[in-house]
Amino acid sequence: MYNKAIPYALIAFLSVICFSSASAQGRMKGSPEQPFEVQITPYKTTMKADGKDTALIAVDVIDNKGKTVEAARNLVTFSAIGKGKIIAIKKADNTTITAPDNGVWKTNVYQGKCEVIVQTTTERGALKFEAKSDSLWTGSTDIQAVWPGIPHPVMNANYNPHKVKDKILGADISFLPELEARGIKFSDNGVQKDAIQILKDHGFNYIRLRVFNDPAAPKGYSPGKGFCDLEHTKAMAKRIKAAGMKFLLDFHYSDTWADPGKQFKPSAWEGEDFGALKKSIYDFTTKVMTELKNQGTTPDMVQVGNEINHGMIWPDGAINNLDTLAQFLYSGITAVKKVSPRTTIMLHIALGGQNSESRFWLDAMEARKVPFDVIGLSYYPKWHGTLTDLKNNMNDLAKRYPQQVAVAEYTFLKKEVNDIAFSLPDGKSVGTFIWEPLNTWEQFFDRDGKANNLINVYPEIAKEYNIR
Repeated sequence: MYNKAIPYALIAFLSVICFSSASAQGRMKGSPEQPFEVQITPYKTTMKADGKDTALIAVDVIDNKGKTVEAARNLVTFSAIGKGKIIAIKKADNTTITAPDNGVWKTNVYQGKCEVIVQTTTERGALKFEAKSDSLWTGSTDIQAVWPGIPHPVMNANYNPHKVKDKILGADISFLPELEARGIKFSDNGVQKDAIQILKDHGFNYIRLRVFNDPAAPKGYSPGKGFCDLEHTKAMAKRIKAAGMKFLLDFHYSDTWADPGKQFKPSAWEGEDFGALKKSIYDFTTKVMTELKNQGTTPDMVQVGNEINHGMIWPDGAINNLDTLAQFLYSGITAVKKVSPRTTIMLHIALGGQNSESRFWLDAMEARKVPFDVIGLSYYPKWHGTLTDLKNNMNDLAKRYPQQVAVAEYTFLKKEVNDIAFSLPDGKSVGTFIWEPLNTWEQFFDRDGKANNLINVYPEIAKEYNIR
């Protein structure tokens, strides 16, 4: 997610909880086809701090269903604070604004849309962009301006990516133990079953789980309870393997959510220098992998970091420190391979429709010889563009890089996303992982755990793409 105060995952979790304030309730009520929010989609969130690099930000006035309100003519004001500036506004009526009005960049949208162009300075750091309109939710994002520097490879040898032979129809259901702790029981057509089995019955063959360092810590994901810690992950891994399914493990390398807007360092690693942090990454990864292997549930695939296009373990491994980021990734990767040489490595970036930024990040890792097997992308239309953007990006990455390409997170446009992901050139298709379908956004189950029609999309997908 693009630098909101709340990550994708938490937004989704909170989406099933009612807002407490009357004002929030009033704004949430909105009606379809009425302006509700200024949505922004940045086509770069990492730029070169060379005083020349530009990025396009698409602006849409949307209703409470996420649809552009074509009749909207709202006045929207824009601001860019930090290491960059606005240089133009392009309107859907083909007019262009090239200077602010009394120091303020603003325009009335046309057919609910406009585009803003921002440009970097020669200083590295963050550029905060906002789009505001009276009575509508504000759109905002942070763009990181970086100096790419001279790459220092993490190893000398060239790496030939491991090819994933299985086609994957996966689901991230890391919330399952929390839902079960609340007493929710899952059923399909009136028959109560393990949620994992219900997913398998509908064509899924892979489960994705996130693991935090110390989620039970006071500032962790699950204070005092420790959901998504190693022990909960081990218990879930047993259930996955018992169901005859495969398993992707997603290391967040944090005590709580990690995404492009935040990559908080684990509390136990605070104050460690570069060398100590590399060792901590290696030791923690080795411990998790070893304990999973010892109980017969070795992950088939591992993500070393979650949505890491802005880096991980901040500030040390932030995107402004590409060599450090590469070394951190290499520490995690070598730990995985030490315990399980056959486990597939995915690197996951939240850039489903952002081709230029995807290439920048992957080129940086390729130049540093970071060895991995699968490029994972997040795709949420609000932040990552249109289906055409996703298709063009995935096709380009499949042709340009030796790795295969997967959608590591998505929720909406289920059939369309899978059609794109399973139709890449050069045999580069891996598949998809839907994010938290048990209880968030377009969830497969109602509040009582009863399966609904959304899950019935998947047997046809599994049949069409020969998922086993």
